[in-house]
Amino acid sequence: MQRILILSANPKNTDKLRLDEEVREIQAALDHSRTRDQFEIVTRWAVRIDDLQAILLDQHPQVVHFSGHGAGSQGLVLENEAGQAQLVGTEALAGLFQLFQTDVECVFLNACYSEAQAGAIHQHIDCVVGMNQAVGDKAAINFARGFYGSLGAGRPYEEAFEFGRNAIDLKGIPEASKPVLKNRKRFRDSPPLSQPVPQVKENEERSPMHQNRSVSIGGNMTGSVIQTGDRNTASVQFHQTTLPPAKSVDIQAELKALQDLLAQIDSPDRRKIDHALADVEDELKKPQPDKAEVGQALERALNYAQKAEGFSAAIEKLQPRMTKVVAWLGDNWYKLLSVVRLGAGI
Repeated sequence: MQRILILSANPKNTDKLRLDEEVREIQAALDHSRTRDQFEIVTRWAVRIDDLQAILLDQHPQVVHFSGHGAGSQGLVLENEAGQAQLVGTEALAGLFQLFQTDVECVFLNACYSEAQAGAIHQHIDCVVGMNQAVGDKAAINFARGFYGSLGAGRPYEEAFEFGRNAIDLKGIPEASKPVLKNRKRFRDSPPLSQPVPQVKENEERSPMHQNRSVSIGGNMTGSVIQTGDRNTASVQFHQTTLPPAKSVDIQAELKALQDLLAQIDSPDRRKIDHALADVEDELKKPQPDKAEVGQALERALNYAQKAEGFSAAIEKLQPRMTKVVAWLGDNWYKLLSVVRLGAGI
């Protein structure tokens, strides 16, 4: 079940909007779709700033839709206790959605001049829709109907966006260029890696009071020993590796292969991994990528990935890729090799 949370605000001292019609059209579009049973719409009216955290914590939506007024770079217009307009700032909104990035897949800001908020929220949410200008009621309503009708037909968000724009055109409304989409590619095309049962060597001294258990992994050890619990030790073994010349590395190809491998790991932090990998991809599109930015984003992705149960099964395949990537990044990033149980030979 995909939950769509619609937040509406039309304060008394702002122009009247046809928000009820917009919600009705969204509901109708989904009701007529073949996957209508897979969607649930939750609506909250006259939303105040103090309501935002509580509603999101309670509802756990996948899509958050805001209907109301926008004030450009100043933020979105919500209500105060007296029903008057109160602005919520752009950075505060971005920080709010950072807290919910593991739940929310798409944020739809159906409000005038909301592109600034869309860009800020996109730092944390894969798909965000906003408006680059003032938008009329008819265009906003038709765009929403086209978007959700397509979503109900099983189309991805980026295609739903185009259906929404086309719905404006079909009505002869000259505002189809006003909606803007901020969309980030996900790396989920490959099936999860199989997770073989690790081979464990145990030397146990059993008594009613304690056990002494050691676990050995890998070949010749040059790494560290981790102690956990009462007299339990696990030794993770690292291999030395020699890095190739940095100029010989096709960084685009190596990072694409690395992304494909990480996509196969079934992780509860999948969204965070995808965000970090998307940051890597965005940085590499620049004429002169900042290696520090690439390294930091890749470090975030690996730190999340290594928490997953399937990470150990992927290490052997990750090692040659990480060797080349670290060679390109430089010696400040040798620490990334330890994540895949390697050490750089000097």
